[in-house]
Amino acid sequence: MKAWSIAWKDITIFLKDRGAIVYLFLLPLLFIVVMSGALSAVGQSTPQPTRIALPVVDLDGGEAARSLVQALDAAGGVRVEAYEQDVAVALLREGKLGRVLTIPSGFTANLAADRPSTLRLVNHPDADPEKNEAVRVVVEGVARDMALQSQILASLRQMGEMLADAPPEYQEAFSTERAVAQARSQFEASAKRPLVEVRQCVPAITSQPQEATTPGLNLTAVPGLAVLFVFLTAQATAYSIHEEKKIGSFRRLLAAPLSKASLLLGKMLPNLVTALLQMAAILAFGAFGLRLLGLTPVSLGRDPLALSLVVLLIALCSSALGLTIAALARTEGQVGGISQVLLWVMAILGGSIIPLFALEMYLGPLPRIVPHYWANRALDNLMLRGLTLAGVGTEMIVLLGFTILFFAIGLWRFEFD
Repeated sequence: MKAWSIAWKDITIFLKDRGAIVYLFLLPLLFIVVMSGALSAVGQSTPQPTRIALPVVDLDGGEAARSLVQALDAAGGVRVEAYEQDVAVALLREGKLGRVLTIPSGFTANLAADRPSTLRLVNHPDADPEKNEAVRVVVEGVARDMALQSQILASLRQMGEMLADAPPEYQEAFSTERAVAQARSQFEASAKRPLVEVRQCVPAITSQPQEATTPGLNLTAVPGLAVLFVFLTAQATAYSIHEEKKIGSFRRLLAAPLSKASLLLGKMLPNLVTALLQMAAILAFGAFGLRLLGLTPVSLGRDPLALSLVVLLIALCSSALGLTIAALARTEGQVGGISQVLLWVMAILGGSIIPLFALEMYLGPLPRIVPHYWANRALDNLMLRGLTLAGVGTEMIVLLGFTILFFAIGLWRFEFD
């Protein structure tokens, strides 16, 4: 009760500070509107899938070579780029080209005469092996289709020659020209409307949805900024303690029959209450206010209990971090300096500004050293991926561990005199 009395005094002082209310409640909502709108625009302009560049040297120049180039470019997956042989060889040696496909001279004549012909695909040693394999599969598939079509046409011509001695009415009905034209028509029709079509899809994985889905950029703004601003309230805890020391009221608190831990706990409670109210306002605005503004709202998830517990742990961790800052800073100026550097670096590193899936691509496990990472991960899993309490157990344990660590450091390093 005595700790609560200390907390209530700080809360009443805070409510009289209109500037602090604007900073803690209205500023986050403004940030959310701006970030959600900007990231929504980014998400709507999704770039088309990039095709693998395939430099091609055509030493033949015939009809079959042109058909091969057109078929490769239409196959999907590769983007054909024409090169002269000497230029392509030089760029390949310098590593500026990953691979070069050469169509030999006589390619058209060989196909017409049903003679074998060899396409030459040269890969640079440092080229991406997966891209090399993808290009090889496309080239081999198109080449086999052309070879098959050539063999079918050659067979039809041979059948026409075999009917040379047949009666004129049979030669007219089964002429080589008519059969070849019909076959070419079928080839073109099958390219546009294949008889057998393969469609690939990835079914949803309900057991581990956090790995199966990546949230949209605009949706990550609400939980990310909520974590950012809730942890920024740690600075208010540190300032409150140093203000008490400056005006001398902290000495009177020391004279009260309170343990040091209870005294620090009383200084934590105002920040805890503020953080909880701030988080509630931000999440409510993200779920309902954004819709009124014509922006995509964020879901609050399907487990209210889990979301409430995570929010409570985030607020506790922020309050305990405020004690650590107050313990490390010796002056009011140091409180501002340490807070600004520490809290903003943690926010950037922990995914409050840059989405977690983008950070982990470049930084690996490094973001896990800050509590913001676990807070953002817990909120993303609950609000964006639809997990329940069982799915965020690890994040909650880590946040509780950070809270205990920060409180222990504050109690250990704090100067009560």
